[in-house]
Amino acid sequence: MNMAFKGEDHLDSLPLPVQRMHLIQVDSVQRWMEDLKLMTDCECMCILQSKPISIEKDEQNELILSSQYSTCDNLQLLLKRAWIISTELTRISQKLEKNRWQRVHSMTVRVNCHVRSMINEYNTFTRNYSEETQQFEKLLIDKCSEFTAFTERCIQTEEEQILKSMKSCINETLTTVAQYFGQLIELVLTHEAQNLLRQIELSDSVYITESAISSLFSLTQEGAHLCRIIAKEGGVVALFKICRQDCFRCLYPQTLRTLASICCVEEGMHQLEKVDGILCLADILTDNTHSEATHAEAAAVIAQITSPHLTFTQHLSSFLENMEEIVTALVKLCQEASSGEVFLLASAALANITFFDTMACEILLQLNAMKILLAACSDKHIVDTPYSRDQVVTILANMSVLDQCASEIIQGNGVQLLMEMLFERSSSGNSAEVAACERVQQKSAVTLARLSRDPEVADAAVKLSCIPRLIKLCRSPPERNNSDSVLVACLAALRRLAVMSPDGLEDSDFQQLVKPRLVDSFLLCTNMEESFV
Repeated sequence: MNMAFKGEDHLDSLPLPVQRMHLIQVDSVQRWMEDLKLMTDCECMCILQSKPISIEKDEQNELILSSQYSTCDNLQLLLKRAWIISTELTRISQKLEKNRWQRVHSMTVRVNCHVRSMINEYNTFTRNYSEETQQFEKLLIDKCSEFTAFTERCIQTEEEQILKSMKSCINETLTTVAQYFGQLIELVLTHEAQNLLRQIELSDSVYITESAISSLFSLTQEGAHLCRIIAKEGGVVALFKICRQDCFRCLYPQTLRTLASICCVEEGMHQLEKVDGILCLADILTDNTHSEATHAEAAAVIAQITSPHLTFTQHLSSFLENMEEIVTALVKLCQEASSGEVFLLASAALANITFFDTMACEILLQLNAMKILLAACSDKHIVDTPYSRDQVVTILANMSVLDQCASEIIQGNGVQLLMEMLFERSSSGNSAEVAACERVQQKSAVTLARLSRDPEVADAAVKLSCIPRLIKLCRSPPERNNSDSVLVACLAALRRLAVMSPDGLEDSDFQQLVKPRLVDSFLLCTNMEESFV
């Protein structure tokens, strides 16, 4: 549910969302095809020395691609162009270090053209842009021209001393270009965010508001930096205002999805607290007149703001005040979920809440959540991925610290489920899915270790042949996908079961996996694969 740029050399100061664009993650051929139009435009401009083609005024817009698109499309085009420029600046820095003067100059000319194209494209679709933006546009264009002139002089001389002295000037100019470029993009994106939020706040039209929220959501997908800009400009306030108006009920799912994205940054969380966002989410979750889609997206926001990976959740004091209502609504959503996606969002929120506050586990126990979750796991249409099972076993692991959990596990055939989870394997080989499978194996072993302090649970685990499976996970790295965390959890579970049922182990297993210190058994198992080579 859930992006900062690692600058290089002179680009460290670039505060760009484009540095974390999804373009980097797509297939290289696909990306080349997307960028081809921009690249060829740039090469044409290089040949024409940035002179525009003379055309009739009334035909001018036909040649400008960006004018034919929506605001969202125009911003995507702007971000693509900005990504290309930031990449080129990084490459210039690298070539400059190697004194590849001819390459530095050709790339500088290309950046110059890309900058001019980006500014021209932006100016064709924007309106009411500030004097500050115009000022930075002029500063950037002037500095790019100066940069090009510097590099041109470098290729006209071969004297090492002159090139060495000019290199420091080029370094400074490159740094300045990068700074101006970063500041211009910051201003442009802030301006566009302000325009979209103004539309959301002032419009009574569902169509206009939906379009603005859709564009805003697209911006949030471009990285944490854009989410910070939107939060600082009042995005969270504007979106929660929509969620408090019945006339926009049909937009609640889309609005909540956008809120979940913005709340991945600290600024978004602070704004949520200021506008009593938790209370609003609790009201939505407990209102049975809302659609399942709305409840699911509200659960997604809860999952985001309670994520254990975030370090800035401590200020959510109002969450504790509404926790019982929220947990109750989420358990109900899990029980009534009509699809795997809805169950995943609701269970993820519950899993995170069990980390957020220990009282949540006691509330879940009172609500018979264990029974509901175990029953859901038997429905392969609802709990249909390793990601969903990861959420369920996280809840079970956190609840297993309570003594009353053991009887619930026995009654719900939970030991059988935990045993099955020890066999979790990825069917696709996708890295994210493999990681989820590892977490499922690890947490199921942890849960078994904790629950096996109860003799009845330990006896059930032994009868279901958990011990042989744990031994295999310890001794066979491929079975656990070479995961050390799974190994540690399995060793701990095996040792707990060995205490309760010492006859279930062969002597060699006992001597190697149970009797030594945990760290010694761990080292033995991690070196097993090596010893067979």
